[in-house]
Amino acid sequence: MTPLRARLGRVGARLGPRTGGFLAWWGRSLAAWLPRPWRAALGLDRGRLLLAPSADGMLLLRREDADGVRAAGSLAPGEPLGDTLADLPRWLLLPAADGLRRPLVLPAAAGDRLRDVLAFEIDRHTPFAAADVAYDARIAGRRGDGRIDVDLVVVPMARLQSGRAALGPLAAALAGVDLAGADGVPLGVNLLAPAQRSRIADPWRGWNLGLAALALAGVVFGLWQVLDNRRDAADAFEQALAPRAEQAAAVAAQRRELEAIVAGQAFLDRARAARATTVEVLDELSQRLPDGTWLEKVTIEEKRVSLLGLSNEASALVGRLEASPLLASPALAGVLQPDPRSGRDRFSLVAELAPPPAATPATEAADAPAR
Repeated sequence: MTPLRARLGRVGARLGPRTGGFLAWWGRSLAAWLPRPWRAALGLDRGRLLLAPSADGMLLLRREDADGVRAAGSLAPGEPLGDTLADLPRWLLLPAADGLRRPLVLPAAAGDRLRDVLAFEIDRHTPFAAADVAYDARIAGRRGDGRIDVDLVVVPMARLQSGRAALGPLAAALAGVDLAGADGVPLGVNLLAPAQRSRIADPWRGWNLGLAALALAGVVFGLWQVLDNRRDAADAFEQALAPRAEQAAAVAAQRRELEAIVAGQAFLDRARAARATTVEVLDELSQRLPDGTWLEKVTIEEKRVSLLGLSNEASALVGRLEASPLLASPALAGVLQPDPRSGRDRFSLVAELAPPPAATPATEAADAPAR
């Protein structure tokens, strides 16, 4: 397991069940999109250095990363590592004959805590006691019934100590112990107890954190700039809209004033249509009153008409006005008083204005302007 996958797996295990495997897969997928030099520069694929003791006492060096396992030379006991390999995590690779593998089937919920679960299964599936071996496990596959296939890997503690002793001074900084498969490829387990694992500081970690912080600051600044641009655009739009808003308000005020004028004119038209005009009333009186009648005062208030005057036929005025279509309920308002100077009777007469008769089609056609 590469350092990146290991870190993501530990983080996922703290977050919840089965999260570690997802984060490890996610990290591998993201790193796979980057070119190999970029992955190395960013520290996403540092890989690991495998130290395998040989029969002649030499240490065979292999480097494992996303591109696979490849030889990196050999090293005599006590000889220091080169600068290109010194910053890689160091792993002891034991031969396949030093360990024992047992396939198991476990519930999927045990996938994120295999070491804790298998600590109680070693006695049942191997001839060793849990205290006498170094062990680890890997998930070999997942079944559709909610179970997983697990490879339990155990190595006697004596074989492990012998392998560590063959490393000499390099054994003090081991990040893990793996077991080679039948084809010589590491199985991807870590047989070293968690408390004994050494971690080499990533020299690019500070740069990576700085770049991440810079990228985050850039994103925040970009979002803030976009928001600021939107605010400026909104202010400019509001300023450009202000004169038009004033014009619209003025037009609305003029429209309301025009509507009020139209409504008033309509009211006047309705009121005029509901009664005869003053000219029509005066014309009607001039036709209905006899020649010997003089009017001193004519008052029209709302629908009430008051007449004050002199007439030699004052008693007949009511009868004459009753035939008028514009006047209704004519009546004398008081007694007739003789006027010595004119020899006529002074009278006071009141009547109600009647609605004008509706115009007939013939009349409307006659009144319509010629076209």
